[in-house]
Amino acid sequence: MSSIQFELVKKIGTLTESSSGWSKQLNMVSWNGRAPKYDLRDWAPDGEKMGKGITLSLDDLKALKTLLNQLEELD
Repeated sequence: MSSIQFELVKKIGTLTESSSGWSKQLNMVSWNGRAPKYDLRDWAPDGEKMGKGITLSLDDLKALKTLLNQLEELD
């Protein structure tokens, strides 16, 4: 089984951090040498291990933003 290669291109921000030091982050990540995408997942404190997450294109991220803005309107 081949290993997954990644490059953290840009840290955008941290949403939460657990007592163990793992944090849920939004970053720009290049996976296996491909163009960077927006990536939301848990990362270990050293940045060497990660949990399951999602990658989003810019169009996906814009659509998510629209949906989240609609949630605010319901409050």
